[in-house]
Amino acid sequence: MPSATRPNENWDDYRYFLAVARSGTLSAAAEQLGTEHTTVARHIHALERTLNTRLFHKSHTGYALTDAGERLLATAETIEGALLASKAAAAGEQEIAGIVRIGAPDGFGSMFLAPRIHALTERHPRLEVEIFAAARIFSLTRREADIAIGLSGAEHLRVASHRLTDYRMFVYGTKSYLKRAAQIRTKADLAQHPFVGYVEELLFSPELSFSGAVGVELPARVRCTNLLTQVHATLSGHCLCIIPAYVAADFPALVPVLPDAVAVTRTFHMHVHEDHWKSAHVRAVANFIAEEVEANTGLFLDGTG
Repeated sequence: MPSATRPNENWDDYRYFLAVARSGTLSAAAEQLGTEHTTVARHIHALERTLNTRLFHKSHTGYALTDAGERLLATAETIEGALLASKAAAAGEQEIAGIVRIGAPDGFGSMFLAPRIHALTERHPRLEVEIFAAARIFSLTRREADIAIGLSGAEHLRVASHRLTDYRMFVYGTKSYLKRAAQIRTKADLAQHPFVGYVEELLFSPELSFSGAVGVELPARVRCTNLLTQVHATLSGHCLCIIPAYVAADFPALVPVLPDAVAVTRTFHMHVHEDHWKSAHVRAVANFIAEEVEANTGLFLDGTG
């Protein structure tokens, strides 16, 4: 297996190879590249003929890399990184322009970032931002996002990680629920109230498991897969939940319960692949996020703006 492209090879073939390697299917790669799956297949076959080796195992679940494909992946990503770096260097101090994808937990992406990002796009009219707000982990190495917000530090060597802020979560309920429900004087009293929480086996991050963090068992009688669903379940006035202060701040009907006794602290981290960090438009978005978070420390810690 060659360690670099040959003179007669086409970089487009490698682009298609990377898209299939990262997405796992021809159709997903085609959607990512804005083309047809037959075009993707044609480029993959051309690259396999040129290199005289099989790069993927095909199954009913999709495309998996062969050993040769795994080796080529590292080479292709190195070439891709060099191309991104050269484009960034050529751009120099030119206008910030292009598309930046941000992958973030649904609360951070929907409640904090979405209302603020317009300030940046108005500043840079040729900048476009795509926010993927979902309860999942976004892979930078598979190019699912240019910037990822997570609850733990980066484990990949080629990913730069920046600690954004601690944030605190409290038990919340509506004023109407707390008025009619049994009085809550201690943490032990919480166990007598219905909670809404996460589906434990589907948690995308262990930091979202609150077992033991509160100091009392709080079995959720209603469970869901994302934060905003929990918020709206609690707003119905029939249960309590544990949610971040920065999210609860947008819902005046929610009030904290025993905030001095029951609080869970977690941390947001921002991750950027080192290849993307060389691009001015990605750096601009990453710096904007860091600045906005720093300016709203109180919001993350206790819900105050």
